[in-house]
Amino acid sequence: MTGPGVRRKKLPHIRPDIFICLVLAAATAAVYGSVGSHSFVYDDHYYILGTPQVRAGLTFEGMAWSFATTHLANWHPLTWLSHMLDYQRYGPNPGGHHLTNLLLHILNALLLFLVLRKMTGDSWPSGFAAALFALHPLHVESVAWVAERKDVLSTFFWLLTMWTYILYVRRPGAGRYLSVLACFALGLMAKPMLVTLPFVLLLLDYWPLGRWQPRPSRPYEDDDSPRPKPLIGLIREKLPFFALTAASSIFTLLAQQKGGAVKSLDVFPFGLRLANALVSYVKYIGKTIWPADLSVFYPHPGFIPLWQSAAAGLLLAGLSLLFIGAARKRPYLAVGWLWYLGTLVPVIGLVQLAEQAMADRYTYIPLIGLFIITAWGVPSLTGPWRFRKLVLTASAAAVLLVLMTCSWLQVRYWKDDVTLWRRAVRATADNQYAYNNLGKALFDLG
Repeated sequence: MTGPGVRRKKLPHIRPDIFICLVLAAATAAVYGSVGSHSFVYDDHYYILGTPQVRAGLTFEGMAWSFATTHLANWHPLTWLSHMLDYQRYGPNPGGHHLTNLLLHILNALLLFLVLRKMTGDSWPSGFAAALFALHPLHVESVAWVAERKDVLSTFFWLLTMWTYILYVRRPGAGRYLSVLACFALGLMAKPMLVTLPFVLLLLDYWPLGRWQPRPSRPYEDDDSPRPKPLIGLIREKLPFFALTAASSIFTLLAQQKGGAVKSLDVFPFGLRLANALVSYVKYIGKTIWPADLSVFYPHPGFIPLWQSAAAGLLLAGLSLLFIGAARKRPYLAVGWLWYLGTLVPVIGLVQLAEQAMADRYTYIPLIGLFIITAWGVPSLTGPWRFRKLVLTASAAAVLLVLMTCSWLQVRYWKDDVTLWRRAVRATADNQYAYNNLGKALFDLG
């Protein structure tokens, strides 16, 4: 009942940033909530149950071992320490290990939103990019697979490095610079995927931080706007980061060669590797737009027709020219595209590991570049028309709802080994590896 004597209650006002964070966390938890009842799958058995140092929990001996070992052809001491801590808390119960991955993924989505928001000042595009990251089906593999802890953990430090870098840029100082370098080093100790991060920091210097402009559009006077710096100075500023990148790359390559993970040029000639890399770049874009037939393992074709690699190369070159050409008016297009191309380089197959052609988990960081293009690029194409805000909001909600549904279905395939490998057999053709692992899973069940 309302009237002149009745006071209406005002609905509580929630700041957009807080609202976006709450929705991000709730939506991600809803999509991935079932992982708490999943089993260990694939090589979780080797990482967790098959490694005595992990089963011993967090001990001084285990900590020393984690920094010295290249077990399973990797050097990632922080990842080993996180598995030890989980085993000490949850034992052989896989639910707790899965939930740790989920928690890290939620933190990554929130951090990505806060980082983009702090750099650009745009809440809604930042929130949409973070939601695409949180809910896209290509990221299910990194979250629902316990052995991919290295993905979600290293990305946490990647985003933390970006956050501390923003603080350093706004108030430069030795202490803040060392905090950026420390976060970067910790990320490398979780997974060497961070070797491309110095390159990304240079991209951020261009946009949105505005520390470098190829052709300044106006003379800079004494005002509060950031004054661009010479590119050589920004590169010199990153030299310690590039030094850590070089050391990590060399050490990782040696560890993988020692573990037998690196395939020789006799098995995979460089021409085949290059062709597969070009085709994979395009396939990742295709699966980003239409995430169908996702599999835990994509077998290497062994032969790629020349027309396929040539068409893929021409498409990538055309998109590069388009985005870089539009950089002066829409710099986020070039930054997002170069982020995607650059961060995939370590895992695109030029250094062939194992026998897969590509892997969903490799997109965990690179797709952020495509999400930046989408979140800022699509609204810029609509122009100032009457129903712009309504159409963009409805379209974004519809896209996220579809992605949530697809990811929720994809999470179910990671329930156990039999379900996982049956899905791989159906999603790919001539997948001997999937048939073999399905047979083993059925044999283990008797």
